[in-house]
Amino acid sequence: MVCALGAAVCFGAATVLQAVAARQAGPGGGGEAALLLRALRQWRYLVGLGLDGLGFLFQIAALRTLPIYAVGAALAASLAVTAVVAARLLAVRLSGTEWGAVGVVCAGLAMLGLASGPEGGGSGSDTLRWVMLGVAVGLLALGFAGGLLSGPARGPVLGLGAGLGFGVVEVSVRLIDSLAPGALLTNPAAYALLIGGGAAFMLLTSALQRGSVTAATAGMVIGETIGPAAIGVVWLGDRTREGLAWLAVLGFAVAVAGALALARFGEAPAAPAAQE
Repeated sequence: MVCALGAAVCFGAATVLQAVAARQAGPGGGGEAALLLRALRQWRYLVGLGLDGLGFLFQIAALRTLPIYAVGAALAASLAVTAVVAARLLAVRLSGTEWGAVGVVCAGLAMLGLASGPEGGGSGSDTLRWVMLGVAVGLLALGFAGGLLSGPARGPVLGLGAGLGFGVVEVSVRLIDSLAPGALLTNPAAYALLIGGGAAFMLLTSALQRGSVTAATAGMVIGETIGPAAIGVVWLGDRTREGLAWLAVLGFAVAVAGALALARFGEAPAAPAAQE
């Protein structure tokens, strides 16, 4: 759980930096891939990517020892970190309700920590590996077509797509049972991890740059928690400690609900970006 929380801290801080950089990149033209390239010229986005890379290493370590549902809820809690970072570094004022939501997230994670069993022993089937690759390719196509979306549906769709991409990464880590070069080259899950992660970053960058970022962030939280958690329990053998399944379910629901209550902090840096 320490590694999962470390990943949440890295991802939460990175969100603040990437949101500022994505907005400074401007609308421009060339579609979502061009937007990502413009964002990559911003030093804040690069620092955010560095934090994302460190968080990813923590995430891999956590997924090797904890069930996916516990790691997913901890990653959703990165919004609590984003809220605290925004409050301290960007002078964003948190209401009493929002501080309460931070406390709710922490309480949910504490319950999950008490109830989580060891990582499931299931290695997954080849069918599941190919399904993950197919989903990743579909999300990449959505990322390239994201510029065609408009209206109120844009934010939730892009956010949900980003969350599903991060969910593909979570599941794919568990489906990679050997790091030998030959095994990686023939494992569809390795390609799903790379493509799903790239698609998620593209979709998230677009969501942070324009549209309803609050709705997008909420969609991302849902996409990266519920689906992967279900796959972990049904296909990969994730379980809880004996007699504590109810506490794990409650902790998961509480942590995700608290994260959704803090979804607006996907756009917390908007005001400082405008001042600059």
